[in-house]
Amino acid sequence: MISFPRLECWNTMTKVATITAEANKRRVLCRISLDILRHKFGATEDEPMQFVAQHRTAIQEAARKLIENESYEVDGSIFIRANDL
Repeated sequence: MISFPRLECWNTMTKVATITAEANKRRVLCRISLDILRHKFGATEDEPMQFVAQHRTAIQEAARKLIENESYEVDGSIFIRANDL
């Protein structure tokens, strides 16, 4: 089972949003870049997390599919790309 607790943050240095998933009693960090947020959802650099909140369902669904397919990065995180949305 995969769930998404309301744990999220924005990294101003890397310009990447991170949401958290719980999969098989394990925490998985799911990341999406400002470039993807801008391209897919029209996000702005001023308030990127507002766009994460507005499009939470689509982002979580993309993360869920990547976790189910075990498409993990080397560090165990998930990175959502444009073609995942």
